[in-house]
Amino acid sequence: MCTTCGCGTGHTLIGGHALKQRKAGGVQVQYRVPDHSAHDHDHVHTHGEQDRLPQPIPQTDEGANVENNSLTRAIDFGAGPAGAHAPGLTQARMVKIERDILSKNDGYASENRSYLAAHSIFALNLVSSPGSGKTTLLVKTINALNGSIPLAVIEGDQQTDNDAARIRATGAPALQINTGKGCHLDAHMVGQAMQQLSLQDDSLLLIENVGNLVCPASFDLGEAHKVAILSVTEGEDKPLKYPDMFCASDLMLLNKCDLLPYLEFDADLAVENARKVNPNIQVIRISATSGDGMEEWLEWIKVGCEKTVKEKACDE
Repeated sequence: MCTTCGCGTGHTLIGGHALKQRKAGGVQVQYRVPDHSAHDHDHVHTHGEQDRLPQPIPQTDEGANVENNSLTRAIDFGAGPAGAHAPGLTQARMVKIERDILSKNDGYASENRSYLAAHSIFALNLVSSPGSGKTTLLVKTINALNGSIPLAVIEGDQQTDNDAARIRATGAPALQINTGKGCHLDAHMVGQAMQQLSLQDDSLLLIENVGNLVCPASFDLGEAHKVAILSVTEGEDKPLKYPDMFCASDLMLLNKCDLLPYLEFDADLAVENARKVNPNIQVIRISATSGDGMEEWLEWIKVGCEKTVKEKACDE
């Protein structure tokens, strides 16, 4: 379950080790998502009718009869101020919890961003649904760069270090973060991983987030850019279904384009939909398998790295 609410149980491990407190003199602790008994809120509340019942999305078909309307109207659980629903929580309580968590996360993200800027490290947060081809694309990217840029990788998954092992097989340093029941990386986790990796100055940091198009959109990790990967084996309407993610991303990689001849996928429509929610999003059509678009992607990375180094020099 999403840790924005804090419900559920699980633990986060970084490279097989529990997170440490960031406070000076802090003791080593296991970073746990609290269970229900640890909440500072109860799960029984008095709700008004508006809090209890989701509202149907209004329909524009005036010719439909009442019976048909009741069957075709979607139930919108995102219509309240919190933009979400959790059983037992009022909208006001959800808004407060989310603000508290995101405010704390933003503090850690600011620390990460300051560290990255001071060491001229260009950090990218790669986000997508599961199976979009993120890890394969990373492997191909690392091999194509061929040591021209020092780099390191942070891998995020709920369990296993399979993806980190694939990255390490290229010769690049990679550290796995297992989030347990958590559905995204946060800035605290990434900050700990950065310290453990001992990142080089003037380098590239690639962060592969947990496969999820919802929660990672809200959590700043201190990165320079979010890069959304959409594969052509998904659907052209993904940007419309998950607008927060594509709105938060500066670049969309339309991946697995080598499969387009075998699929009923409209690549132009997918790009159009992405730009409906984010008119400024850049798009690169790419295939890790065939190599199409890789040159443009590598050039985009190199320009970002060079800009980061120049910005540090100007600050000095």
